[in-house]
Amino acid sequence: MTTVHPRRPVRRYGPQEDPAVAETEAIVQALSGRQPVELTDDALRLLAALIDDVDQRCSSVSITPSA
Repeated sequence: MTTVHPRRPVRRYGPQEDPAVAETEAIVQALSGRQPVELTDDALRLLAALIDDVDQRCSSVSITPSA
């Protein structure tokens, strides 16, 4: 069943209503733009390391024609 329970309001939180959402959105935007971010959390350090790893692998890939 996909009906909404009548006593539960539908959550529509966004950056305007929830400061945590705004903070997370700013961090994700900074990481995606490869801008420096204060790495205060283990998850942020992991994401930054993953981005660095992906960037490094993308720059070292070379395509050679097969014979």
